[in-house]
Amino acid sequence: MNKQLLNKRALICGSSDGIGKATAIMMADMGCEVTLFARNSAKLELTLEELSIKEGQKHNYLCADFDDSSALKKEISSYIERLKNPFNILINNSGGPKGGPLIDAEEDEFRIAFERLLIANHIISKCLVPGMKEMGSGRIINVISTSVNQVLPGLGVSNTIRGSVAQWAKTLALELGEYNITVNNVLPGYTDTGRLKSLGINKAKNTGSTIETIRENWKKNTSLKRIGNPEEVASIIAFLSSDSSSYVTGQNISVDGGRFGV
Repeated sequence: MNKQLLNKRALICGSSDGIGKATAIMMADMGCEVTLFARNSAKLELTLEELSIKEGQKHNYLCADFDDSSALKKEISSYIERLKNPFNILINNSGGPKGGPLIDAEEDEFRIAFERLLIANHIISKCLVPGMKEMGSGRIINVISTSVNQVLPGLGVSNTIRGSVAQWAKTLALELGEYNITVNNVLPGYTDTGRLKSLGINKAKNTGSTIETIRENWKKNTSLKRIGNPEEVASIIAFLSSDSSSYVTGQNISVDGGRFGV
């Protein structure tokens, strides 16, 4: 077992499925003690059972709706107050907003996406950063999207808000560097998750194409000619969570198989 995260404690958001779940499983295998955080308690309980406890870790989970800022703040604040040990690592990760042309988006779509993707990150970070400062180090990794580098057609609201999250994170990296807290963004490309499947279904409906054709086109738009898997993104997140990444901060790191098209 790779024990690079032995004796580390991580709060992993969006960890009941997809990239978040893969990250939680991988980091637990590396010796990390994990607290899962998402809105579906049934899925969280199932994920909890998949986490390695070979190093005597005591994993846990929290359940809250990231669209409800007040409830989220109450849940995370209460949990932090009950803890004896602070978190070394925070993985901010949440599902994106629905697709569609930017000009057709309703105002509330932006508000909801902003709450879920940026305000939630900020609330959780504010709760965990004081403990990181006390320890003299910390890691904050935000899972965003390659739309930070190149906007994606049909994802107008997501493009807008993801860009805001990237700038928020870079500003945080600048402010927290003196405390030995690094802040980095991971930008997944086509990754075989429920989110990608949902986007494929919607695109097929809107274009009259088949899901198979859409997936083949996605593959062609990468240098590696394939869709990635959640574990490949999780590997980069785990690296950024480790001591090996101590001189990496304020970066947008693409994990997209050499994506060059849309």
